[in-house]
Amino acid sequence: MSASQLNISIIQPDIVWEDKAANLEQYTTYIDQIQEKKEVVILPEMFTTGFSMRPEALAETMDGPSVQWMKDMAKKHRCIITGSLIIEDNGKYYNRLLWVQPDGKMGQYDKRHLFAYAEENLHYSAGERRLIASVKGFRICLQVCYDLRFPVWARNQGDEYDVLVYVANWPERRSLAWKTLLQARAIENQSYVIGVNRVGKDGKDITYTGDSSVFGPLGETIWQQSNDAAVYTITLEKDKVADTRKQFPFLNDADKFIIL
Repeated sequence: MSASQLNISIIQPDIVWEDKAANLEQYTTYIDQIQEKKEVVILPEMFTTGFSMRPEALAETMDGPSVQWMKDMAKKHRCIITGSLIIEDNGKYYNRLLWVQPDGKMGQYDKRHLFAYAEENLHYSAGERRLIASVKGFRICLQVCYDLRFPVWARNQGDEYDVLVYVANWPERRSLAWKTLLQARAIENQSYVIGVNRVGKDGKDITYTGDSSVFGPLGETIWQQSNDAAVYTITLEKDKVADTRKQFPFLNDADKFIIL
């Protein structure tokens, strides 16, 4: 594999409601069965529990068993594991995305836009800083679910990132918005956009059809999977992003601003 290529493995599961052990067991099986070279494995939002508003009962600290599982899997497979889970930190609860490297080092991003429609804002604290991780020369901006509706937070000002990732629990009844906004983020930021969602029903009887997707830097659909649980590995090409921006230098004409 070329140094300008990166394998991304997407896991679209049917999350077992609020059952961490069952979910970690199925993810272990999924990851073990990936045949392609594993470099970055992406799990959905709140991958150990589903989109639960019970952090008092379900939150873990940063040295808890689910974070340790991420470290163990990253080390075992010599790859990066990322996804969000419920974390308690200094007396507050966060919907926190972790970027866990094989050497145990971690990046973290606390979901900025909390979904008030489901009262997420009443149970969790919002993050204030973006996370742009780096691997093999690819810069990857990592965001969570509802962040997708706020393009300023994801705006690629110049050449900040090559890949934009959203991990989600995005329900079927708003799937049109999910697919449309993912594609729009790819077009406006001239980057790969990867959306990783779940399928099945949660404990609130909300249905999810997945629609996990990969869009290219021109907005072209590379892959999309609906309804069924899935594991898929895509090889990203860094040159494709560079060539798109060189041929169509639209980012040069964008409005300049600072997020305070």
